[in-house]
Amino acid sequence: MKSFFKIVLGTFVGSLLALAIGFFILLGIAGSMATFSSNAKPVVPKSAILKLNFSDPIAEQAFEDPFAIFNPMGGVEKTQGILDFVQTIERAATDPSIKFIYMNVTEISAGISHLEEIRSAITRFRESGKPVIAYADNFSQAAYYLSTAADKIYMSPTGMSPLTGLSISSLFLKDMLDKLGVEVQLIRHGKFKAAAEQFISNEMSAENREQLKAYLDGVWGTWVADISAARGLSPERINQMTDNLELTTAQKALDAGLVDGLMYKDQMADTLVKLFGVEDEKHLKMITSNNYSTATKKINYKEKNKIAIIYADGEIIMGKSEENIASDSFIEHLSKVRKDSTIKAVVLRVNSPGGSAQSSDLIDREISLLMEKKPVIVSMGDYAASGGYWISAKATKIITNNTTLTGSIGVFSMVPNIAKTMKKHLHINPQTVNTNKHSDIMSGFRPLDSEEVEFVRSAVEEIYTDFINLVAQGRDLTPERVDEIAQGRVWSGVDAIKIGLADERGGLTEAISSAASHSNLESYRIVEYPVLKSPIDKLMEMLMNSGAAAKAISNPNYLIEKAYQTLKSETGIKHYARVPYNIWFN
Repeated sequence: MKSFFKIVLGTFVGSLLALAIGFFILLGIAGSMATFSSNAKPVVPKSAILKLNFSDPIAEQAFEDPFAIFNPMGGVEKTQGILDFVQTIERAATDPSIKFIYMNVTEISAGISHLEEIRSAITRFRESGKPVIAYADNFSQAAYYLSTAADKIYMSPTGMSPLTGLSISSLFLKDMLDKLGVEVQLIRHGKFKAAAEQFISNEMSAENREQLKAYLDGVWGTWVADISAARGLSPERINQMTDNLELTTAQKALDAGLVDGLMYKDQMADTLVKLFGVEDEKHLKMITSNNYSTATKKINYKEKNKIAIIYADGEIIMGKSEENIASDSFIEHLSKVRKDSTIKAVVLRVNSPGGSAQSSDLIDREISLLMEKKPVIVSMGDYAASGGYWISAKATKIITNNTTLTGSIGVFSMVPNIAKTMKKHLHINPQTVNTNKHSDIMSGFRPLDSEEVEFVRSAVEEIYTDFINLVAQGRDLTPERVDEIAQGRVWSGVDAIKIGLADERGGLTEAISSAASHSNLESYRIVEYPVLKSPIDKLMEMLMNSGAAAKAISNPNYLIEKAYQTLKSETGIKHYARVPYNIWFN
């Protein structure tokens, strides 16, 4: 009887939850429809200032979730696609209505390679003869780097403009895992392959420290060179100010020549008034980059020739999913593009730290088939490393940003043993029955013995050899030369060009131009994959998720089953081609 009431109560609570979620979703639909109907297409004034909008994060693809406020896990409501952002600036350069660009970079959220691409677009905009004005209450290093593409840089008199250099921090977890009773066995090829070393060590290896220092020096060298050229300061002077922490106040930044003036926001408004040639602030005609993009973006659907941009964004995993780069789903996109005769060339935009070696191989196979039909130009984003480089190596051309993290040509397998954890903390004692000597090798409930370690090691070595040969074939290098620059080592984009892992510097703009050139296209239109979901698709997905949540609440056995399946998916032997870093620059 007690079980009966438990089931009834669970079903009742689940039903109430599903009903509540459905109710709030309907409210969201109503609100979204009302907002949509009230927003007319923006109109560009005959004379206007383009105000670059950095309030929404800049990502690989644009994303808008009208139901984000109903997501109990939170999340980003809206992002701006890097290609659209750059093309907006490029259209403004040739638009007589746009007199100059104004950008407030006090708050900015963008990847390091996105900053480089936007900065290049602003530099091209200035070549049209139109000025660019930058302002911030306080400059982060990334925001200041971007602002040095402007003609004039202003900041608040009480602001800070720190130049402290770049750093990467890694957290090492061995002590914590030891206390929890988790044992991790790591089998890898490549003395620089640092992925997962934080699980088996308490400190960074010398090889890892060496490669990270080289990568950071490459990025910092790019930033310093660009700042030096823009502000007329020697690289030595910039590094001197950085090392000595000289830039403690806005006045010192002004005295050092890093900015052109100190202004409060009202004074900045007065400056824009004078530059725009009106009497007061109310006569300023500003249009945000979002609205300008909506107003001016035109797609010629009559144009038959197309260039496809396929975004490989996220970790490389097996299966079907629109999150990350799931092999089955991604191969479907590649296959669709391959079979579309109107698509004459492909830009493969890779922004991935890697992941599953098997998934990388499956995707590489489909890319090889695609290249039999049309040229494939790789454009590297923040990351194109390990598995991300695996799927890039055979491309017709590889174009990278200087600040891209790439390379990491190596393989590892990580095998956890959680038996002690389960017994110590959960009071669960796993017991196993085998038919053969090594039947439970993938259980995760015991360490691998010497034979099993050798078994995994041989697989890792074989995959590494395949990886080396694939890169050698794609980059027209000998396997011996690839092995020299591989060993799991990461490289900055600027160094990758020097050692032959990439061809030239550039972003999506340059990649699209190269794709058009390789396919002899004078006119074309851009199509993007994966195709973004419509609000209706997102609604149906949320309804399905709410139904699954209700099922989980009403059925405790379902929760146990899902927990077990998750455990199974995380244990056992898997081979990875991945870098362990999440790079953030302040």
